[in-house]
Amino acid sequence: MSLLFESIRIEDGVPQHLEWHERRMNRSIMEVWGSSINVKLADLVVVPPEHIHGLVKCNIRYGPEIREIIFQFYKKRIIRSLRLIECDTIDYHLKYLDRGGLNALFHLRNGCDEIIIVNEGFLTDTSVSNIIFHDGKKWVTPARPLLRGTCCERLIEEGFLTEQDIMAGDIGKFTGCKLINAMRDPGEQELIPVSAILEQGSPMMD
Repeated sequence: MSLLFESIRIEDGVPQHLEWHERRMNRSIMEVWGSSINVKLADLVVVPPEHIHGLVKCNIRYGPEIREIIFQFYKKRIIRSLRLIECDTIDYHLKYLDRGGLNALFHLRNGCDEIIIVNEGFLTDTSVSNIIFHDGKKWVTPARPLLRGTCCERLIEEGFLTEQDIMAGDIGKFTGCKLINAMRDPGEQELIPVSAILEQGSPMMD
């Protein structure tokens, strides 16, 4: 059984949104191992002095108990183009440390920066994030994600996001999209136009 992991955003030494990560960790441990260790991240995430300034990613690797906590400075990867990749068999409903299936799909991007995984005709996630679309009035996110991220859960609960079934053929109804996860807040991302989303067999244009 693969270990699980959790990525936590730390801004100038302050861990962000710990309660959402605790929820997922405790839920995942119960599902996989049938036990509860009642994770308390405020006690676990102690930022070392060399990482108290700037944007830092804290990676917690765990099984039925905490295995490793790693801190590293975070540099955002720029994503300007995406390719639709169809796969009806992948399962990533838990945040597994083993990302072999996702990595295999990512390698099919054929010149694009990132992929959007299409499952049974419906949009799900990218290889590293949830995705949100703007229809000119509101932000929506696919109702059938591979993994519902903590950032996405929080924004749905806050009313910023609405869940909606989105089929691959619906992309043209939107003006653009953004990729979101614990390290990628929507307010920090530029809108990617839907014209930058290519079909699996389409060529990459200069």
